[in-house]
Amino acid sequence: MGDKDGKAKLQALREELQSLKEKGHNGTMETQTISPLPNSTFKARRQLKGHFGKVYAMHWAGKSSAEELVSASQDGKLIVWNAQTTFKKQAIPLRSSWVMTCAFEQDTNQMVACGGLDNLCSIYKVDGETTTTSRATKELQAHDGYLSCCRFIGSQNILTSSGDSTCIYWDIERGEPLSSFTDHNGDVMSVAVHPTDRNLFVSGSCDATSKLFDIRQQGCVATFVGHESDINAVNFFPNGMCFGTGSDDSSCRMFDLRCYQEVNTFMSDRILCGITSVAFSQSGRLLLAGYDDYMTHVWDALKPNASSPAFSTDKNQGHENRVSCLGVSSDGGALCTGSWDTLLKVYA
Repeated sequence: MGDKDGKAKLQALREELQSLKEKGHNGTMETQTISPLPNSTFKARRQLKGHFGKVYAMHWAGKSSAEELVSASQDGKLIVWNAQTTFKKQAIPLRSSWVMTCAFEQDTNQMVACGGLDNLCSIYKVDGETTTTSRATKELQAHDGYLSCCRFIGSQNILTSSGDSTCIYWDIERGEPLSSFTDHNGDVMSVAVHPTDRNLFVSGSCDATSKLFDIRQQGCVATFVGHESDINAVNFFPNGMCFGTGSDDSSCRMFDLRCYQEVNTFMSDRILCGITSVAFSQSGRLLLAGYDDYMTHVWDALKPNASSPAFSTDKNQGHENRVSCLGVSSDGGALCTGSWDTLLKVYA
């Protein structure tokens, strides 16, 4: 009798949750009148050449230094670039060349971080005066697996994700974990911090789910399903109401935080490879994604269940190997892509 009562209560809770979701899901893309995108494409304006190994990650600086970015390569170097002039502002040799992620601190633009198969998050000062830096100011050690992604939350804290299926929120000055998030059942491949509320972040994992976390609650707030394979990349919509994902199932998807549901899918029968990275334009109209087939495809984020990209980067101006990372500058004026062909390209 007790088991039956428990099952009945569980079913009632499920129905109540579904009802609340449907109440928040008060419209679809198909019901909206959407103006078409103008015929346009991105052109490669700059080429950042200086790495001698595969480029694995890049990240733009904050708005006060919107033309700067940091990149990480298998050659064992972090390079801080001025994307406008293509000058290398700082080169940082790493203890381990197996780097998988890098991040630029967004408030003061005076720190960069990286990590990879060494299981560490290493943080370096960027002062603009010295051209080389050899020693990390902090090395954060608590993960039991490779570091897949890191993102600063202000100048005092950083968020990391790992192959050990966890995310950790750190105090940089003390070098100590403040919170650990263990809700995923597979490697966590990417994290993104909410653009207006630094207590919230979203993650993507090899368990094919993405999750919303609240640092104050030290746990998962919501789980988003829909992908059929590893989620390699997550990124927030500019207003923070939605986020986009990219997966090995060859699709990008958009999820809404208000109704806890998927609101759009972007995939094509002609694109059969995985997605490595995603980003939104400053207006949110464009979803940009880097692919294993050397291409960067641009989707109309408002077009329902898009079956083909709005446009793609020119093959003649594109990369000659896997597009491993991409990002839109903090002022929205440029797109940078990094590739296993050792190059970074800046489009506008």
